[in-house]
Amino acid sequence: MTLVVLAAGMGSRYGGLKQLDPVGPNGEFIIDFSVYDAIRAGYNKVVFIIKRENYDLFRSTIGKRLEKIIEVSYAFQELTEDELTLLPPERTKPLGTAHALLCARPYVKGPFSVINADDYYGPMAYRLAAEYLTRENQNANNHFCMVGYKLMNTLTENGTVSRGICKTTENAMLASITERTKIRKAGEDAEYTEGNDEWSFLPGNAVASMNFFGFTDKIFEYAEKGFTAFLRNPKTDLSKAEYYLPTVASEALASGECDMRVLITDDHWLGVTYREDRPKVVAGLNEMVENGTYPQEGLWTNRKEGN
Repeated sequence: MTLVVLAAGMGSRYGGLKQLDPVGPNGEFIIDFSVYDAIRAGYNKVVFIIKRENYDLFRSTIGKRLEKIIEVSYAFQELTEDELTLLPPERTKPLGTAHALLCARPYVKGPFSVINADDYYGPMAYRLAAEYLTRENQNANNHFCMVGYKLMNTLTENGTVSRGICKTTENAMLASITERTKIRKAGEDAEYTEGNDEWSFLPGNAVASMNFFGFTDKIFEYAEKGFTAFLRNPKTDLSKAEYYLPTVASEALASGECDMRVLITDDHWLGVTYREDRPKVVAGLNEMVENGTYPQEGLWTNRKEGN
C-alpha cells in the first residue's frame, strides 16, 4: 500500500515552506507523524510530490531519515512542454492537487492513499483507508474511499480555509463534493463565501473532505482526461484556476464506473494554514506524545525498516 503526500505547495498564507517546520517535541514535522501513522496501518511505500527546486532541501531534512524506514520516491509537480504553451507566462502557482497526483503516476501501482503534507489526520484515518481499500478491491479496482471529518473539527481561528463539503447516500457512499474555498467559523457552525461580501450558512456537523482519499490506480484515467479538459476549456482562467482532487473524484463518480465510501473519523484535524496556527499544532502533538499516542523518545528512534 502506497501513501502519496502532496507537498508541492509553498504555503503562501503561512509564510514559508511549512511542510518542513518542526512542530513535534523531538523536532518532527507534521509529515513525520503522517508517515508514522501510515506505517502502523500497513503502508510500505511513500511518494512525495514536491517542486523540483525543493528536492535537495526536502530530501536532506525528511527524506533521508525516512528512506531508512520505508520505501521512498519523489515526484515533481511540473507541466509538459505542450501543457506549458497553454498557460499565460505570469502563471507560477501549481495547477492544483489533481495535477499533482498525475505527476506521481509512474510511482504508484495498485491501491493508495493521498494526503496533504501540512495536515495532521490522526491514526484512525490510515487504518480505515487501508482496511477498506484492501478488503473492497480484492476482485476489482473501482472502489474508492474518502476519510471524512466533522467540519467543526477542521477549522482554524485564524482565517478562512478551503474544504470539500460532502453529500452522502444512506449507506455512506459519496454522492458529491462541493469545494468551498473560503470557510470560516461562525459560533458552533460555519459559513462560506463565493468571493463576494455575502456569507452563507454551513452546519458544523457537515462532512468535510481534508484531501485524504483512498484510490486505486484507475483514478489516473479520470484525472488525465479531466486535466486535459480543464486546460483546454476556454472558460478556464488559467492565470489562477486550479484542478482539484475533489473535482476528479466527483467526475469519476459521475461516470458510474466507480464508487466512493465515506469513512468518518472523530479525530481532530491539526494544520498550519496560517502561522498563527502553529502554537495549537505544537500543543496538540505534545499532548499526544504525553498520553502515549506517540513515543516520547521520538518517532524514528530505534525504528527499523518494515516495523
